[in-house]
Amino acid sequence: MDVLTLVGLFAAVLIVVLAMLSNASMLTFLNLPGLALVLGGTFAVTLIKFRLTTVMSAFRLAFATVFRDRLEKPVNLIQEVSTLARLVRKEGILGLESHETSNEFLRKAINLCVDGHPPELIDEALAQDIQQTMERYEVAERVFRGIGESAPAIGMLGTLVGLVQMLNSLDDPSSIGPAMAIALLTTLYGAFIAQLIALPLADKLQLKAEDEQRNRLLIATSIQNIMRGQNPRVMTELLSAFITPEQRAALAQEREA
Repeated sequence: MDVLTLVGLFAAVLIVVLAMLSNASMLTFLNLPGLALVLGGTFAVTLIKFRLTTVMSAFRLAFATVFRDRLEKPVNLIQEVSTLARLVRKEGILGLESHETSNEFLRKAINLCVDGHPPELIDEALAQDIQQTMERYEVAERVFRGIGESAPAIGMLGTLVGLVQMLNSLDDPSSIGPAMAIALLTTLYGAFIAQLIALPLADKLQLKAEDEQRNRLLIATSIQNIMRGQNPRVMTELLSAFITPEQRAALAQEREA
């Protein structure tokens, strides 16, 4: 579970709600027609931009990755593939068959190697897998950025509709203040959805995609080196480019120990 994402989302919503309640009740900021306009309009515009299946897939991917810290650390992957390299040098490629791993992409790469496919085919299969995965992340990110762009615009449209209705009732001055407040609520709803939910989730999806791509490239590079019979120590040095200098130092200390 990615606790910090949940804490950040909860804290952002809580801060805004507390600011609302500082000098008014929650009912002051509740306008069901305006909320329905923003939510319905944003959803409709999103469906115009994307297919329904794409939108549903984007939400599934977001909840499966943004709120869960399921990616392995690159250092752990380097240690695991180094073990695989040493295993191959001792027992050959078929020795990989006995290795159990929780990483789905690494398991796929191992199966391709054990099945005896040529290195060129393995490289192409892994590259295609990485490309398709990154495209799914990119589409999901675009969906949430689209929501972040549409929600404030729909909120502004709602405000304009409210202002027109207010101007049509200028004969009653006492109703201008409440009508103006209701008209501005749709802008508030749109900004709330965009700045506190949609755009932060899009940014987190981009970050998760970069982490996923780095891990998969690390694994693909490792499999290439293993198929070439690369020395495990040399391979570890080459893979250190995927981690930070601090992690490299820790990895070097563990290797020396």
